[in-house]
Amino acid sequence: MGCRERAAKTDLLRIVMAAGEGAEDSGKGVRLVPDPRGTLPGRGAYVHPAPVCLDMAVRRRAFLRSYRVRGPLDTTDLSRYVEQAQP
Repeated sequence: MGCRERAAKTDLLRIVMAAGEGAEDSGKGVRLVPDPRGTLPGRGAYVHPAPVCLDMAVRRRAFLRSYRVRGPLDTTDLSRYVEQAQP
């Protein structure tokens, strides 16, 4: 989603949307969480587990289009995970 480069699914990080009650429509209270094992329910979006790729996806608003929501998305958990995953 971020850099638009093709890669094997095992090389990418799956991201799912975790929302509160009724937050899917408005985009309020919606946060993105990493799903490295690929077991969380819901629609998944894939990015390279690199800060550059994640930043590009956020700037391009790729998550908003992918999850079909309006408004801001909370990416703090996702950013923290990607930063810690870097060697």
